[in-house]
Amino acid sequence: MKSILLVDDEKDILDSLGASLRRSGYRVFAAATGQEGLDLAKKERPQLIVLDLILPDVDGSDVAARLLRDPETRDIPVIFLTCIMTKKEQETEGTQVGGHCVVAKPCRPEEILAHVKDHIGPAD
Repeated sequence: MKSILLVDDEKDILDSLGASLRRSGYRVFAAATGQEGLDLAKKERPQLIVLDLILPDVDGSDVAARLLRDPETRDIPVIFLTCIMTKKEQETEGTQVGGHCVVAKPCRPEEILAHVKDHIGPAD
C-alpha cells in the first residue's frame, strides 16, 4: 500500500484530506508541524508528501530543502499547499515551483487526489 505524509497545521485539512486519501486506499500519516513532518518522513519513508508552506515552526520550503539534502528522503515528491497563491494565480502561473507541485488553498480533496495519482499512481 502506498503511503502519503500530510503536513499541515490546520486540523480540518489534515482530517478531510486524510479521510479522502484513506478512502482512495492510501496509507496516511499526519503531522501538524514541520519538524514532526521531517521526523515522520525519515521514519515512515512515504511515497509522497503533501506539505503546507506556512507552518508554525519550520516553514514548508525549509522542510522541503531539508528533505532534499537527506539521501533517505531526497527522492520523495512533494505537493505544496499554500494560501499565499490564489486559484487564479495557480491557473495563470502554473503549478510547479522548484520542481514541486503547488496547489492553492482552499482546495478540494479531489484536486489533491488527482495530483497524488499523477505523482505516484493509484493506491494499489
